[in-house]
Amino acid sequence: MTSNTAIFVATLILCSLLAACDAEILFSSLKKSLEVTVKHRSGVLMAGEDTLEIDWFLNKIFPAGTDSAYKTIKLKLCYAPISQKDRAWRKTEDHLKKDKTCLFEIDSTPYKSSNNKFNWTIERDVPTGTFFVRAYILNGDGHEIGYGQNTDDKKVNNLFDIQAISGRHATLDICSVVFSVFAVVSLFGFFYMEKRNAKASK
Repeated sequence: MTSNTAIFVATLILCSLLAACDAEILFSSLKKSLEVTVKHRSGVLMAGEDTLEIDWFLNKIFPAGTDSAYKTIKLKLCYAPISQKDRAWRKTEDHLKKDKTCLFEIDSTPYKSSNNKFNWTIERDVPTGTFFVRAYILNGDGHEIGYGQNTDDKKVNNLFDIQAISGRHATLDICSVVFSVFAVVSLFGFFYMEKRNAKASK
């Protein structure tokens, strides 16, 4: 009986530890302690071509030592609400593990309180939409403990539009034309040889 009790207690402790390791981290619990700015050319940006210049620094309203546990900055490209509408696979959730707002990782770098800049060429697989950039602050355990973003809390200001690359490429178009010409020439060649063989057999 004592052995069974010990096993039961050990199981409870193990489950508690696993639950603690997998604790829910809510976006609403994070401090907005970073200022983030994004510079880019005017107009609609092109995936695979245009670049975002991202700067971030510790918000000066926070007292010294606020960032003592900050270890890593993770930059992400995030959907604005207008590009999430009627798209459940981009839905915003307070539970960060379920959140689909920021699906594109830009960069991950050690934390510094100032003089941070990163130039990112928009990746080719980014779809057409309206976006903003968010920076998550991670502690030594890799858990999110703060953030910053280049838009306001309602995500309506300082947004930018990205146009996805076309599904067709010049190389594919050229190959398609060459293949079509080859097919036509082959077809005429086939009929010519058939006609010639028919005459020779008479």
